[in-house]
Amino acid sequence: MNQSNILETIRMLDQEKLDIRTVTMGISLLDCIDGDAKISQGKIYDKMMGYCAHLVDHAEKVSRKYGISIINKRLSVTPMSLVVAQSNQDQCVDFAKTLDRVAQESGIDFVGGYSALVQSAMTQTDRTFIDSIPQALAETNKVCSSVNLASSKTGINMDAVKKMGEVIKEAAEKTKDQDSIACAKLVVFCNGVEDNPFMAGAYHGPGLGDACIHVGVSGPGVVKSALEKVQGESFEEVSECIKKTAFKMTRIGQLIGMEVAKSLEIAFGSIDLSLAPTPAIGDSVARILEEIGLTSVGFHGTTAALAMLNDAVKKGGIMASSHVGGLSGAFIPVSEDEGMIAAAKDGILTFDKLEAMTSVCSVGLDMIALPGDTTAATLSGIIADEAAIGMINHKTTAVRLIPVVGKGLGDVANFGGLLGYAPILPVHQGSCEKMVNRGGFIPAPITAFKN
Repeated sequence: MNQSNILETIRMLDQEKLDIRTVTMGISLLDCIDGDAKISQGKIYDKMMGYCAHLVDHAEKVSRKYGISIINKRLSVTPMSLVVAQSNQDQCVDFAKTLDRVAQESGIDFVGGYSALVQSAMTQTDRTFIDSIPQALAETNKVCSSVNLASSKTGINMDAVKKMGEVIKEAAEKTKDQDSIACAKLVVFCNGVEDNPFMAGAYHGPGLGDACIHVGVSGPGVVKSALEKVQGESFEEVSECIKKTAFKMTRIGQLIGMEVAKSLEIAFGSIDLSLAPTPAIGDSVARILEEIGLTSVGFHGTTAALAMLNDAVKKGGIMASSHVGGLSGAFIPVSEDEGMIAAAKDGILTFDKLEAMTSVCSVGLDMIALPGDTTAATLSGIIADEAAIGMINHKTTAVRLIPVVGKGLGDVANFGGLLGYAPILPVHQGSCEKMVNRGGFIPAPITAFKN
């Protein structure tokens, strides 16, 4: 590297908030399945601790070696609905507590994978497991949960859509004294991916090996700073600027991920280059969009600007690494982005605009606080809408909604840390209950048949 590149990298790290947002170790638990729940939980604890006991130490050593912050050290495991066998609801919760114990004892920030894959159908085991999610999230601190209930190949499982509306309501009620924070650890997917390192949707896909390291690198401030140098230039110049910046960020992320994997003597999985914001000033995706030329995120033109940003990030990242995976693009979590929080408070960034933005961003309706009296059917309707966007467009979409019990319009929900805070957004008045109660499947689109 020449002197200019070295100085640029130092500036990205020190001034523009470039960091490794997460190093996530994925662990397969398929060989821990046992007809006896207690025996299975013992196997899970032993295997996970065997792999992750020193993850934090190794990650911090690599961080010090290169002077690059690694904000979170996380775990993801095989979707637990595949592991719990014929367990009852209370036993399922005990599995969640086992995951939480591992995270607590190893110093891990979050563990993802208390998850179910029901895009094709729900077995009785799946139903029991999904029923356990509210209690599991309420009684653990570091466990995250996800349910994949739709795909471009299978369509939308509307029975699961209805169920998840009810589950979100129950989870909100069980943690109502904490602004319904359990819902912040629960995400509903269409086209979920196996190698996502970000919470709450991380899980270790059944097609992956025993263990591997995934990296999520983030730097909205770096991209915004780069765009300040091309003010007034054409969109071709803006796109090129973003691609070049994403390339450099990806290179740094791959270096860190491969070093951590090597030190732990396990495989390197993938790097997820997602612009994941935080509530801190200077770490906002919204401010990138405003730098492109909007007076505020949410105004007309926002969706077009976001589409260009998301595409350029992917192109730049893929050129930098053969291991790009996960979601890789731009996240728009309302409570975790100070620019979006401000636009939502001002009434410029509305729920409907957020839904439109999800058709072109990396994920979906993320970390949105809703009135506590929002019905389960309304939540299910929102899930169905978002799943339809993902299914038709062959992209990952997700919903992380928090109906904050006891709060309404004009109130603010506080979740703390990276989860941030958010104004309560209104939902439309009316009902979709009759639609949700139809059940069955919304069929996959004709474009699903590619063989």
